[in-house]
Amino acid sequence: MLDALAELGLAVRIHTTPNEIADAVPFERDLAPRSYEPEYATRLWWALVQIDRVLKEFRARFIGKCSPVHFFWGSFDIAVTRFSGRTAPPHPGGVPNFPDWVAREAYSHEVSSAGFWPGGGAIDYPAFYSYAYPAPVGYAATHVEPAAASYAAELGEFVLPYDAVRCAASPDETLLTFLQSTYEAAADLGGWPRAALERDLVPPSHG
Repeated sequence: MLDALAELGLAVRIHTTPNEIADAVPFERDLAPRSYEPEYATRLWWALVQIDRVLKEFRARFIGKCSPVHFFWGSFDIAVTRFSGRTAPPHPGGVPNFPDWVAREAYSHEVSSAGFWPGGGAIDYPAFYSYAYPAPVGYAATHVEPAAASYAAELGEFVLPYDAVRCAASPDETLLTFLQSTYEAAADLGGWPRAALERDLVPPSHG
């Protein structure tokens, strides 16, 4: 790919080591055998398409600073992040293969972030997640919904198994309930100015 870009006269520098992965091997040196299963890749793609749609609906409820719904190729998660507007303590860094200055820039202000992750490491199943930085006092002990959601201390995040959403009578509403309740836990305990940051979604008038 880089050779093709060079032939077009496009000088591009790309950091070739995967981010947020311990013991990561740069792509050009990673020659280990890999398998590709089109059926499962397609299943994941369809899941991401639907999750993207629901995250965008959740994002539309917020009028403060908010990220787009975006995909992290390093940790392979899709996410959306809301900001309170207030600065946060400097992030401690220490994320594998992720420069500390990038982490401090990303978390320069208070956030409530949520998304979906296929799993790995601390949890071996696909799950939705939600966390706050900095986590306010009492955050981990807060009751959130739906009932299948829980706080994963090893991650410092609330998690909701993907299957709990997939098998629900209304997957959209189940996921939106998780996103809203975990956000409210962060915003209420953190003293966010919610009235200035949120709006009610009122159906458009057709009169």
